[in-house]
Amino acid sequence: MIPNNYLEKVYAGFLGMNIGIRLGAPVEPTAWTSERIERFYGDITDYVKPFKNFAADDDVNGPVYFLRALKDHGVKEPLTAEAVADAWLNYTREGIGMFWWGGYGVSTEHTAYLNLKNGIKAPESGSADVNGLIMAEQIGGQIFIDTWGLIYPGNPQKAAAYAEAAASVSHDFNGIYGARFLAACIAKAFETSDVIEIIEAGLNQIPSECTYSEVVRAVLSFYEKNPNDYKACLKYLQDNWGYDKYTGVCHIIPNAGVCVLSMLYGQNFNRTVEIATMCGWDTDCNAGNVGTVMGVAHGIEGLGRHYREPINDSVVLSGISGYLNILDVPTYAKEIAILGYLLAGETAPESLEQSYREGEVYFDFELPGSTHNFRTSNPTFCKVSHSTDRAYKGSGSLQVLFDRMSRGQKSKIYYKPFYRRADFDDERYMPVFSPTAYSGQEVSMMVNLEQFGGETVIVNPYVRDTFTKEELLIGGHVLKGEGWREIKFEIPELDGAMIDEVGLLFEANSPAKNKDFGCLYIDEFSIKGKAKYKIDMRKQAYELASVTPFSHNHGAWSIEGDKMEAMCLEHAEAMTGNYFVKDANVLGSVTPYTGKSHLISLRVQGAQRGYYAGLYQGGIAILINDGGLRPLMTKAYNWKYGETYKLNFTAEGSQLKLTIDDVLELECEDGTLEYGMIGYAMYDMGRCGFGNMEVTVLA
Repeated sequence: MIPNNYLEKVYAGFLGMNIGIRLGAPVEPTAWTSERIERFYGDITDYVKPFKNFAADDDVNGPVYFLRALKDHGVKEPLTAEAVADAWLNYTREGIGMFWWGGYGVSTEHTAYLNLKNGIKAPESGSADVNGLIMAEQIGGQIFIDTWGLIYPGNPQKAAAYAEAAASVSHDFNGIYGARFLAACIAKAFETSDVIEIIEAGLNQIPSECTYSEVVRAVLSFYEKNPNDYKACLKYLQDNWGYDKYTGVCHIIPNAGVCVLSMLYGQNFNRTVEIATMCGWDTDCNAGNVGTVMGVAHGIEGLGRHYREPINDSVVLSGISGYLNILDVPTYAKEIAILGYLLAGETAPESLEQSYREGEVYFDFELPGSTHNFRTSNPTFCKVSHSTDRAYKGSGSLQVLFDRMSRGQKSKIYYKPFYRRADFDDERYMPVFSPTAYSGQEVSMMVNLEQFGGETVIVNPYVRDTFTKEELLIGGHVLKGEGWREIKFEIPELDGAMIDEVGLLFEANSPAKNKDFGCLYIDEFSIKGKAKYKIDMRKQAYELASVTPFSHNHGAWSIEGDKMEAMCLEHAEAMTGNYFVKDANVLGSVTPYTGKSHLISLRVQGAQRGYYAGLYQGGIAILINDGGLRPLMTKAYNWKYGETYKLNFTAEGSQLKLTIDDVLELECEDGTLEYGMIGYAMYDMGRCGFGNMEVTVLA
């Protein structure tokens, strides 16, 4: 039976995971011993480093992207290792992001990925027989499993089974037992906050004689005798269960001990993730895993405000889709919860179903404390927070406190639909992005003004051009007094540039003697509708190992004048746009220099699935990639190197059409793929110049 507070618990658990990852990441390398952490940071009670925005991390990439195996293969049949392996191959850019590419035979995930690529099926791809016992028992078995626990509230047995199927793609024995243990702990945490009960639920799902069970029991025993000194327990772990005894880059057993230690000695959410970080070893993985457990166990109210606010409901990833890499935490919590109801055979609440809109930006501010990554440019004057004081619909809204502003003083209040390299302090796991908002779409929101002082204020809807950094104002509204009113506008064409801010330019309109003071409330914020936009290559940049706003899989890419150029030995692909677009027309150009494959694409769902059309094998073709590339229709066509060809590729329903230089050349029908991204690709050795693109979403 799904608990009444399921959605809120999922939200707390996923936030807790990301708080733990962010807290532990700065001291993750093994050079950061527990002694050094204590020497330089003392007793940790807050983030040890500030970030403009926290870049991607493998510990969140895996839980988000590998769960998509259920989306792609359905939930009616039990999860299989093969389905998760398909997610590995489909959503990973080979050699970049997702997980640590430490080398074959060094990184467990890198090794498993190459095994899969070379025909070794899951679960053999992660088996000890294939990779050896030490590699099979590294920590990755448990760091990617949090979402399997979140989708099975109160059902440790099912959570453990699904975690095992997922972990077996890359791990074996204790690597799998760790996955089962922690997923079961997360599932049990929906029912109790008692740490002993949670740990026992995890132990019930793994063999009693395995090493993982032994280290858990050892820590439990030590805790019973020494319940007040986590450092003594850590010393015990270091002496008896450390990296000197369990070798490899990052073995699961020492870190399992830290996870259990931190929960026992922490008891609450904050102290648990702090202890997990101060213990050293794999700090972001351990703090992330226990952050999920304790986040679920103690709920939203258990998460320290000082830990939660910097997250601001926003996570970025480094998978293959730049669109999916921009993740709104409340929206994702709803996606997980809907899956949980479906798997339990229960009907999700109507309010939950209506509040999740795949492929749209929709923020209802209903989850406790939710801000949906809204920001202000001038926190001296304007501060964003969640409010239950008033709402247009439901019980929550975004509250913007404006504090004694005089005429002419301004602050932007905005959502960030796109990121650039300058938005980050580092390039951790190389995230890449495609916007979640485009020209032609409609932005709408409800606003309400509560005034404590002053006369009127002005709000100007705007979007920011990420190329020129200019704010484009779209009308203006003078607000006075209370009452909800709608603000609605269409995102204008930016002549080939992308949008990295959408919101309101808030401006005081009262004289200094009567300053503006009060709150602006925002509710029911959405960005939806059919996008129509251009991508001008001259307004893009090469950063984060990709040309904006594309993510690349394979190939060497650069910008040369008005073209994005690529060269490859076997395959090179660039993809962008809303991941969930169904019908679309994409217009672009290719200038072949060498090779036999120069293509434009749509309905691309990753490395394994998509439609392609253009110059192919001395002629032209429409092709499908569905676990392997094959032509749907071909035709003789005498194309030449060095000439530029205008390609117009359309998908409407099951109809696919290719027009070259304004002449309809190919038309066929295929209903295999219903939605996906757009882009360019080569499926053969060669070099090609890809021109500007125009995208029109039809449905």
